[in-house]
Amino acid sequence: MTYSAAILPSARNGLIAIGFGAAAALAAGMVADIRGFDQTRGGYEAPYTGFTGTPIDWSEVETTDTGMRRDGYVIDVTVDCSSGMMHFDLFGLAIPFRTFSERALVVHRPREACIERGFDPQF
Repeated sequence: MTYSAAILPSARNGLIAIGFGAAAALAAGMVADIRGFDQTRGGYEAPYTGFTGTPIDWSEVETTDTGMRRDGYVIDVTVDCSSGMMHFDLFGLAIPFRTFSERALVVHRPREACIERGFDPQF
């Protein structure tokens, strides 16, 4: 066995460890982003009262040409203020998620936030 062949397994193990570490950090960032967007619980039945936690503070969200955007560690969430469609932006790829639920409209008040920013929401 030559010297270069003997060092290859340890280098490969190091690269594997780096890959696992990067994948774990990516997964942790995604979980933190998803959990951090809606920090409320309860109030799932109309009239959607009795929830706990803090509704989304829209003053901390960036205004874009089409709506609002909240940057996360890995996933950015954008809201189209015309349609109410939420998108997850992951590495430049916009993935449509869903429109606001009735509960979200009452608890988080995105329609009012869009109006305050000069949009005409149709949701």
